[in-house]
Amino acid sequence: MTETAPSNRALAQALDDILGRKLTRMTEHRGQLAVDVPAEFWLDVAWQLRDEPALAFEQLTDLCGIDYLGYGDDEWETAEATASGYSRGVDALGPGRFSWADRPESEQLENRYAVVIHLLSLKHNRRLRLRCFAPDDELPILSSLIEVWPAANWYEREAFDLFGIVFEGHPDLRRLLTDYGFIGHPFRKDFPLIGNVTVRYDADKGRVIYEPVEIEPRVLVPRVVRHDSRYVDERLTGGDGR
Repeated sequence: MTETAPSNRALAQALDDILGRKLTRMTEHRGQLAVDVPAEFWLDVAWQLRDEPALAFEQLTDLCGIDYLGYGDDEWETAEATASGYSRGVDALGPGRFSWADRPESEQLENRYAVVIHLLSLKHNRRLRLRCFAPDDELPILSSLIEVWPAANWYEREAFDLFGIVFEGHPDLRRLLTDYGFIGHPFRKDFPLIGNVTVRYDADKGRVIYEPVEIEPRVLVPRVVRHDSRYVDERLTGGDGR
C-alpha cells in the first residue's frame, strides 16, 4: 500500500482490503487518492465502491475522457526561450497544430484513451479519483456506469461525443454537444484545432451549409502589460524612470 497522508490512511487501507488485486496503482496528489482500475474490473469495482459500507461512495460528481496522444508535448519552450520578442517561447508544434503527416501515432503509447471519474462519499466525507484505460485504441470501449450511478448518463454521452469512447450498456449513447452530421471527435489530439469544415447559415438557400476551412492555425501568445519603470519611455520621464 502506498504512503498516504494521515487523513487518507483509513480509505487507502479499506481500498486495499476490499479491492486488492482489482487496483493496479494507487497514488496521492494534493491530498486526494487516485487509483487505476483495469477495464475488466471497471464495473465490478464501481459496484463495490458504492455498496461496501466501509467505502460507501454514493455519488459520482464527474466523469471525463482523456486522450494521451502527444502527452507531454506542448507548444511553449521555456528552458531556452529568449528574453524578448512577441513570439518568444513558442514552437507552434503543440497538439492540433502539427501537420497531418507528422501527427503523433498511437503505437507509441501503451494506452491512449482513459476515463476518469470522481466520487464522493457523503457517509465518510471522502473523495476518490478512479482512472481506467480502454484496452483498444482503435475502438475504445468501457462498461457504462449508469446502473451504478445514474448521474453518469450525460457525462458518458459527452465523453462519447468528444473523445469517441464507447460505453457498453448505455441505454442512449448518442452525441450531446456537436451537430447531428458532425464527423470525428473534437477533443481527440489528432483532431485539427481549426476543424474540418466551416459551418454557416446561408440566407439565400435558407439552410446551414458546409464549406472548406479557410483559416490557418496559429499560436496565440499572451501579452502582459506591466506599468512600471521598465516600460516607460525615458524621453517622457527624463531618463530616471519616474
